[in-house]
Amino acid sequence: MTYEERLQHVSVLGAAGKMGSGILLLTAVEMADLSLKPVNKGKTFVLNAIDVSDEALSGVMRYLKAQILKIAEKKVIGLRAIYADRRDLVDNDEIIAQYIFDVMNVVRPTTRLEAAYDSNMIFEAIKEDSALKVKIFSQISQNNPKQPWFFTNTSSIPITVLDEGAGLGGRIIGFHFYNPPAIQKLVEVIRSKHTLDEVNEFALAYAKALRKVVVPANDIAGFIGNGHFMRDILYAVEEVHKLLNDMSVTEAIYAVNKISQDYLVRPMGIFQLIDYVGVDVCSFIMFVMNPFTKDEEIHSPLLDKLLGMGVKGGQYSDGSQKDGILKYEKGKIVAVYDPLNQAYVPVSQFQSKVDEKLGTMPAAPAWKTVVGNKAKDDLLKPYFARLTTASSLGAGIARDYVKKSKEIGKHLVSSGVAFNDADVNTVLLTGFFHAYGPINEYLD
Repeated sequence: MTYEERLQHVSVLGAAGKMGSGILLLTAVEMADLSLKPVNKGKTFVLNAIDVSDEALSGVMRYLKAQILKIAEKKVIGLRAIYADRRDLVDNDEIIAQYIFDVMNVVRPTTRLEAAYDSNMIFEAIKEDSALKVKIFSQISQNNPKQPWFFTNTSSIPITVLDEGAGLGGRIIGFHFYNPPAIQKLVEVIRSKHTLDEVNEFALAYAKALRKVVVPANDIAGFIGNGHFMRDILYAVEEVHKLLNDMSVTEAIYAVNKISQDYLVRPMGIFQLIDYVGVDVCSFIMFVMNPFTKDEEIHSPLLDKLLGMGVKGGQYSDGSQKDGILKYEKGKIVAVYDPLNQAYVPVSQFQSKVDEKLGTMPAAPAWKTVVGNKAKDDLLKPYFARLTTASSLGAGIARDYVKKSKEIGKHLVSSGVAFNDADVNTVLLTGFFHAYGPINEYLD
């Protein structure tokens, strides 16, 4: 089966979710573009958008239309060439409208899982629950005579567990998009012990068509991205506990969040990132990873405690931040949750006090001026030299944090999760928008 033939009938499971909707958009555009090639004239391309709620599917269809409009506007010159034989399409608005129609025409929203029984391949972006995934994969595989391929978006579950559990015989691969899929360039590709070579070859061809940056990872729970992120969280929580001798818990959380953002030149602090992903999601990823890790405990009682108090974080449908460990107003952090009193404490009550304890911060480049800057070393080396000689509490914590981040990265390579240092750095640079990779020589 050729690349085009494989993509003639596809299903996306969890299509109305944040990850699923992005995967649906990317796949719909790719399939429509293939259908518009002269060689595929007359062939039908079908993309089933499968989810449990009709209301949610209506919402994702509105999302698709809005996003396809933006895509069409950006490539209208190329579309003029594609529709060159359509004399009825004269101006750009007509061409854009036709393209929106052609892409939307590929998509079939449905709440029936049975629609996947005719598909050549399945993209899965449902709940991070291995038992549920295995159940659904098994049901589709047993009822689909085409022996479909499964591309799972899991960010933590070993692919071999899903492969063997569902009896797929290697017809599965981990294809981990980063959030949001339509914007993020990174994809982690993970083979199970049995993944067929042709499945892997197709995955790489598909990623190339989407212009994604591919990083392969070995099939070890959490892979590279969450392998680093979850351990980063655990270290941050350790630092909070260390500070409790001299600070309240809200002050300590604020301090570590500030250091992990400002001192480490990251786009957001570690606790803000936990909120962005979701406290519940992070806790569950740890739950998934922990049974597969050796000689370490991937578990945070603090996250469990916060969840028990209803502190979840996450994002609204428009992408804005929900309150979590931190409270937000217009995107700015205004308070920190106190698990002792189960209430938010305004940052204004302790910010100056904590900043004074942390001490004078070495002049640091802003993340925005460093990320993507080809001359970033000219900004980072002098900064880390200043950080190395600074004697303040904040500088000391920051130095230890940078060293720990590198240690985590090196562990991912030595334990066989990542193939090399460069892959670890690429994931953190591309998937997490870090300004520099964790494996570096800035403090050596």
